[in-house]
Amino acid sequence: MRPGSFRGRGVFLLLGGLLFSLAGIAARVWTGTSPHRTYEVRTARFSYAFTVKSVPSGASRVAIWLPLPQSDVHQTISDLEIRTTSPYSFESEPEFGNSILKIDADGSIPESISVSVNFWVTRTEYHVLEGGSSPFESVSENMRQRFLAPDLLVPIDGRIAEEAQKVVREEMSPLEKARAIYDHVRGTVTYDKTGTGWGHGDAIYACDARRGNCTDFHSLFIGMVRACGIPARFVMGFLFQQDSSDGEIAGYHCWAEFYVDGMGWVPVDVSEASKYPEKRNDFFGGVDAHRIQFTVGRDIRLPATDTSDRLNYFIYPYVLVDGAPYDEIERHIRYSGQ
Repeated sequence: MRPGSFRGRGVFLLLGGLLFSLAGIAARVWTGTSPHRTYEVRTARFSYAFTVKSVPSGASRVAIWLPLPQSDVHQTISDLEIRTTSPYSFESEPEFGNSILKIDADGSIPESISVSVNFWVTRTEYHVLEGGSSPFESVSENMRQRFLAPDLLVPIDGRIAEEAQKVVREEMSPLEKARAIYDHVRGTVTYDKTGTGWGHGDAIYACDARRGNCTDFHSLFIGMVRACGIPARFVMGFLFQQDSSDGEIAGYHCWAEFYVDGMGWVPVDVSEASKYPEKRNDFFGGVDAHRIQFTVGRDIRLPATDTSDRLNYFIYPYVLVDGAPYDEIERHIRYSGQ
């Protein structure tokens, strides 16, 4: 066990501490003000359960990594409960600081390994450009350069740079350039999950096909913004249904943030703005309370894996059986109100 990590087995209930802070448990409420709106706060019980199925007989080790959400100025995670019969520990992903639940099973491996992670989340709507911003968050020069650099599927030269130059002008401020790119991507890319190629967060695919899901929208946006010299990062999580206090979550949702000196990280949700054009101003500079953030970044290297082994993005369990990737995993993700 590394210094600073925690190892356990069975049921674990975390009340506060360094990773997660306590939150009051309250019904969905309205709070905060700006010149234009009142900001919503949403509280829900979140359950992330999965089973690694049909583990090959004779396997000697199963290693599992699962992202865990962290408390920040926009969300509070409390009453974290881990249920599993296998040993586990908490780790931190080295580059972006994402929090990870690491599960190690060795010796006599069962045919299936089940894990359940449950917690309360309180999420606050905010809008940086309407007076509902969080305290200013500075960024180190090292991380600034990282969020200006390309990712494997998000180049910042060639086709992407050419696309950016079509919609920005030299005299624009960084905020104006980001808005021009946001409007361009929102207006020219269609939310469409048919055919092949979508869902990988491939900026070139989104640029050429002009369709895709949230990963494709935001990869194109991030690549174009970075090509203009503006740091930007990829944010991964899940959405709650706005009109339902409980339900199943079928898949992830992502959005993006770009950095402006003196203002900090500015969120955008281009794919939601594409689906709901009447909310296009809401989703530039702000995001609603009907979501939870899990991880930041692309090309993620997990602790204690081969240095060449990077994840395109990290939201679902990553499993190695005797060192080889394994994808026989059944997930059940849901949320409920009070």
